[in-house]
Amino acid sequence: MKILFDHSQPFLLAHGGFQTQIEQTKEALLSLGATVEWLRWWDDTQQGDLIHYFGAASGSYLLQARTKGLPTVMTNLFTATCNRSDLRLRLQGAVVQTVLRAPVGGGLKRQLDWSSFALCDRNIVGLEAERRVLDLVYGVPASRVAIVPLGLSERFLAAAPSKRTAEHLICVGTITERKNSLELAHLARQAQTPILFVGKPYSDTDPYWKAFAGTIDNQWVRYQPHVHGEDEMIALLQQARGCVIKSRYENWCLAAHEAAACGLPVLLPSQNWSLERFGAAATYFPGTSDGDATVLREFYRQSAGLPAPGIQLYSWVDVGRLLLPVYEAVASTSR
Repeated sequence: MKILFDHSQPFLLAHGGFQTQIEQTKEALLSLGATVEWLRWWDDTQQGDLIHYFGAASGSYLLQARTKGLPTVMTNLFTATCNRSDLRLRLQGAVVQTVLRAPVGGGLKRQLDWSSFALCDRNIVGLEAERRVLDLVYGVPASRVAIVPLGLSERFLAAAPSKRTAEHLICVGTITERKNSLELAHLARQAQTPILFVGKPYSDTDPYWKAFAGTIDNQWVRYQPHVHGEDEMIALLQQARGCVIKSRYENWCLAAHEAAACGLPVLLPSQNWSLERFGAAATYFPGTSDGDATVLREFYRQSAGLPAPGIQLYSWVDVGRLLLPVYEAVASTSR
């Protein structure tokens, strides 16, 4: 089987967890004997059995693929949407379905991703919370959705338990608004709790980055640029007393799972993704300024003795093994 990978956002413009997911999934499938190629937009002779599109393809894209006999599976990250309440999702769904059923604007609607989730042959998501988005907002039946977890590299899965010898907590992630990096930096100073931030901004000229950089005091707010090597990242995690994530929203959060693999306790925002993945195994921010500062300070005080989350972790090869039968099922029904 030959799978063609496609994605609309060049990695040089936006790094992050989605890039890791795409690259590691490709490597895992190759290791399992599948043939995987990047879809070459300039090559009209390229052949494949199906397209795995990462993101939300337009309706026009999916219809054209269908005319070429190429089934399409689609992995989209419902990062913000999956953390909304069921009531809000139902209200959003009412708007979406009203627009899609309108007798006008067909050409425009085909360019929207709203219709894509029903048009593609299979949607692949990582969480039950994301499957509910497809159900409640886009009306996609469960039979057209596969829940496939995200994985970790073998180095992380084989990491020794953390020694927690450093005096700081650690936060790993891009320095950007969605990660609430600046808010967490202010909170660290308010709670007088040392946090090492590991990550890089999307741009050194970004005003948000400049504001964050202004909080670095090497006491409560410490900073290290993005770490490229896994061994170095594992070492940083193993030294820290605990991991803190305070993003506005996530859908899986590889950083939290990597911290768990390295034996760290985690402090997370109380959202659908975190409750589904970590449940009672994590500590959660209450969501108020004073309450968050109190919880952060107490988490730091207790962190040396807190257990790591005993959640199930997956390798990228596990992910590949779960994807292959999905591909086979989709390809067989289109023949």
